[in-house]
This record gives sequence, C-alpha cells and structure tokens, in this order.
Amino acid sequence: MSALPRPAHGPGSRYTARAATTRPRPARDGDVAALARRLTGRDLWLARMLHEHRVLTTHQIARLAYTSARSAQRRLRTLHEHAVLDSFRPLTASGSAPEHYTLGPVGAALLAAHAGLDPTALGWRPTTTGRIAYSPSLGHDLGVNELLTHLAARTHTASGSGLALWLSERSAARRWGDIIRPDAYAHWRDGDPLLPFFLEYDTGSQPPARVEAKLTGYAAFIAATGSRPALLLHTRTASRDQTLRRRLAAAARELDLQVATSSADFTTTDPWGPWWAPLEPTAHRTTLTGLAAHWPHLSPAAGLEPTDADTPLTLPVPPLPPDLGSGS
Repeated sequence: MSALPRPAHGPGSRYTARAATTRPRPARDGDVAALARRLTGRDLWLARMLHEHRVLTTHQIARLAYTSARSAQRRLRTLHEHAVLDSFRPLTASGSAPEHYTLGPVGAALLAAHAGLDPTALGWRPTTTGRIAYSPSLGHDLGVNELLTHLAARTHTASGSGLALWLSERSAARRWGDIIRPDAYAHWRDGDPLLPFFLEYDTGSQPPARVEAKLTGYAAFIAATGSRPALLLHTRTASRDQTLRRRLAAAARELDLQVATSSADFTTTDPWGPWWAPLEPTAHRTTLTGLAAHWPHLSPAAGLEPTDADTPLTLPVPPLPPDLGSGS
C-alpha cells in the first residue's frame, strides 16, 4: 500500500504506517488461490478475528493463539508479507510500541471467498488500516481488546475458565443497536457458572451524566427482551471508578440493573480476579465467577441465535483458534 500521510496535529499525528510500507509484499492477486492452500485454520481464524475486532497487537495475538511470542512474530511476519495482514506501529514518547495488526487485502479476499461473498460486502478498503491507525478511538478499542484477550486466554492456564463468546462493538450494534451499543458482549465461564455481560470500557472522556444515561438503555433492553446479562463498567483509574459508583448507584438500583465496576488501577493482566465490585452499598470486590454466584438469576442476552440475515462473517468468531498446538 502507498505511504499514509501523518497529520501534523491531532490523534493521527501519533501513528505511523511504517510496517505496512517498508516490509516486502511478494504476494499478488494471482497468488490468492495458491496461498489459501498454505494457510492453517489458525491463520483463517486470525483473519476473522481482525475483521471482527479491527485491530490486535502482537502481544494480544500471541496471548490468544501462540505458545510463544517468537512463534507469533514469525508467523505474523509471514502473513504480513503475503498481505493477509496489514500493520502499523504507534509512535511513543519512549521505547517502542508493539506491532498493531489489521486485516490486509489478501485476507479480506480470502474471507470473502470462504463466505461466498463479494469482497465489498466486508467493508474493507485500502484505507482501512490508515483509518484505524489515525482514529481517536484507537486507545479505547485496544483497551477493550486487551481486557477481553486476557479473559479469553485464561483457558490456557486454567482449564474450564475463559470466554465462551466474545462479540465486538460492531456485532453488538448489529444485534441490539436500536436499544443499546455496548463496547462488547461476552460470556465468562468458570466450570459451570456462567457470567453473561455487556462491557462498557470507560476512558474518562465522557461526563458522568452521559455514562449514567446509558443505564436507561440497558434497562429498556431487559424490559424488551426478558434476558438479563450483567453490565461491567471498567475505568482507567480508581478515582474515576469511585466517581462513577457514586453517580450511578441510585440509578442502577431504581432500574434493577446488575452493575459491577473495576479499573486498570486494580489490574490489567488478570481481570478475572477479585477486582469487581457490584454497585451495591455493602458489596465487596470479587471475581467474575463471584459475580455469577452473587447474581444467580442472570441470563444470556436475547438475539444471539443466527437468523436468515446472518452470513458466515456475521456469526460469532470463537475467542480462541482451532489449532493452538501447531508451532508455526
């Protein structure tokens, strides 16, 4: 792809498409059919994940799908060389950021072919990586994906724990956007207990009143569907967590919502742990599994069943790949 201009000011000034413009790209359109025969199930899963979740870092991909960072980097370089993936690297004040991967042109063509769709149906464009890299919501999107990749990867170290389902903001909007627009929807399972939850990832950019206003939508969703997932609100700081707890407590109680809060000040690497406090006056912080026990009457969100309007690319992507055992 051609070099992406970097604005002198604003969010886009912090990012560069260096990786996408300097690495060799030997693949051509005529190579797509031959390349498809060389891709693993994990490669195709990764292409679907990037179509679903837009951007994942090297660390997040390795966490989900590889046994070591080195094997992840080796395979990601190969997929990038063949344009299955595209990438960019944010500029930082010190040190270096990990590579940020997006869906590449060949990856988009492969997904479309597998789904029997025209490539334009995916919404992929040659400018997609640039739009993601320069988006003011990039930090928010990466924060959501960081939290949920840790939860999904928990399965690797604790059998029976992890995410059974993970829908992106876009997939959630497709299903429930006329009522609510959560940042993600997921099912946390730890043995038998199941915690279905909507996630609101709060970066502190919205006034508390606007966050409070979202609760009305979640109450309307429960009233309209009869289903009752929890609402998890994750903030960047403990002080923001306390501010929102004071602001939201009365509304959550009046609307009969099951809301719990946490923040990055508590943890960023084990979000399943005892960092979540139900929005109740005497509640103590507990684990996600503890929340499921605390709220035994939760139920998964309505509208998850496939419909005639679904295509293979609008159905949920498994949070983990099919062939993690492979080292390539």
